[in-house]
Amino acid sequence: MNGERLTRPVTSVVLDPDQVWQVIDAQRRSLADLLDNLSDDQWRHPSLCAGWTVRDVAAHLTLQQLGPVAAIAMLARWRGSLDRTIQHAACRRAAALTDEQIIARIRGMVGSRRHNIGVTYLETLTDILVHGQDIAIPLGLRHDVPSHAAAVAAGRLLSMRWPRPLPSARKVAGFRLVATDTPWTAGRGPEVRAPMVALLLVCAGRLDAVSDLSGPGAEELAAHLTTG
Repeated sequence: MNGERLTRPVTSVVLDPDQVWQVIDAQRRSLADLLDNLSDDQWRHPSLCAGWTVRDVAAHLTLQQLGPVAAIAMLARWRGSLDRTIQHAACRRAAALTDEQIIARIRGMVGSRRHNIGVTYLETLTDILVHGQDIAIPLGLRHDVPSHAAAVAAGRLLSMRWPRPLPSARKVAGFRLVATDTPWTAGRGPEVRAPMVALLLVCAGRLDAVSDLSGPGAEELAAHLTTG
């Protein structure tokens, strides 16, 4: 395996499209319930996404069904990179909507099978799973993620070619990731063990999950993730 190839799942979890959408629907419902009970200070609290508030992340989740016209309109406000352009769109949406409107739009997507143009339903799954934790973890709140769904999302992050893989997905190459709560492993190298949701968050570059890692490769992987 050359250095440019990402870690591939060795033992994977398979969900059919209907099962994936059922998880997405459940996560949207439960996240909307969580948002219902936030205070003003909690809405303004920093999320796990650097530079994003909880409100920004929640507003971003209302942008999971962009068609061609809306996608072109977003790209017309280019900010030098896709990440910055997406963040700008989320911040604009956060400023335009009330708390209640953000929550209503997330709930309003339940049952829909639309996803953003240019990506698959697996990116929609990954978005709702990871961003739900981006909101809940810094607030000290619990927002459960099914381990089998987290495994599917992590497998997608580690095998995708488009959209472009995250830098964090490249950093886990060279390690053997082993879930402690579902039959899933990925890669070869020093073994790193953790609950599946923590492995998903690490693959998505969320450093708060590093503390959940164990095994002979945990310290090396943590250092690898936190440098550069």
